[in-house]
Amino acid sequence: MEKLRAGSDGFGEKSMQALRAKSLRQSGNPVRSSSGANPFMRAFNFFATISLLIALILTPAQTLSGTGAQVWVASWGSSQQIPEAQNALPLDDLRDATVRQIFHLSVGGSALRVHVSNAFGTAALHFTSVHVARPISSASSVIDRSSDQPLSFAGKPDVLIPPGAEFVSDPVDVVVPPLSDLAVTFHLDTPPAGESSHPGSRATTYYVHGNSVGEPNLTDPKHVDHWFQISAIDVRTSPGAATIVAMGDSITDGHGATTNGNDRWTDVLAAQLQTSPITRNIGVSNQGIGGNHLLTDGLGPNALARFDRDVLVPAGVRWLIVFEGINDIGGLAINGDVPLAEHAALVERVIFGISTDHRACALPWSARLWRYDNPVYRLELLPSGTGERT
Repeated sequence: MEKLRAGSDGFGEKSMQALRAKSLRQSGNPVRSSSGANPFMRAFNFFATISLLIALILTPAQTLSGTGAQVWVASWGSSQQIPEAQNALPLDDLRDATVRQIFHLSVGGSALRVHVSNAFGTAALHFTSVHVARPISSASSVIDRSSDQPLSFAGKPDVLIPPGAEFVSDPVDVVVPPLSDLAVTFHLDTPPAGESSHPGSRATTYYVHGNSVGEPNLTDPKHVDHWFQISAIDVRTSPGAATIVAMGDSITDGHGATTNGNDRWTDVLAAQLQTSPITRNIGVSNQGIGGNHLLTDGLGPNALARFDRDVLVPAGVRWLIVFEGINDIGGLAINGDVPLAEHAALVERVIFGISTDHRACALPWSARLWRYDNPVYRLELLPSGTGERT
């Protein structure tokens, strides 16, 4: 994984400004303050500069367009977690059940493979059948029957996944256009003993009883806006291709995005990359979790605990964007004011945590802080434009 420097050749400052403007529209205005800077605010600004790490630096074009065999890269990804009680499906809904989910890919390719997950299961999970197909719409359970393809696992149509593991399907030779949608449908005979989920999907999942994985239209399906048991989709594409992982909290996960609209800032980034021949073989894997913390478990495992699985494991990862920390800082004073020294100590811990893994070093990219209107967090916000490049 490479060091990154924002605004370099191939993806310049104007493009970065456009992405930041899009994200600001989705997540709020630049923050303002009626009071002047103080030591805590300076520390908070420094923390935000470090933790934002929108350090998107692309290497020269010739290193991305190499020659030789095609490579596998992550075209879509989602961090797995144990769903909260209100976001989990009842066990009986997943007994003898078909589940259909729609995923929005980034980079395209000539073949695909799907990662099925039992990361947080406490017993083996049996997938009796898994299919992929082209959906008619990102907001519908209907698929194009002619595009339906069964997946296999070591040549078999079913797979038994041990607790805490995930399996990758055999490749399917099918052309996958960039920025396209893919339906993944699976059947479970028994429900998972512990769901592996992504509650902040901003996309609809459909489910019915019985095995209907190959049916073009599920009959009267129930639906919920969470993802279950699918962690990544890889594509086989041109030599030199690679993937960016975006690790963060709700802003990265898609807070403010349109359900089934695929307009998270990571989707905007993926679309922007497709506009240039230099960058169109770069995928984006969104590993944001709403409510996530960098150092402590909030919603989902903390960022350092999930780093290996969510950043190092996805296929073809070369760059990392980290946009995380507001929940650490906000949570520190959630029950009242604390001394500035405690804020400064937390900042130092965060910086140390980011710097400990030299496999994913990056140069910081400064940005104006977001307006944070959550009344639970007692934060004095910074004035606009106070960030500096370090």
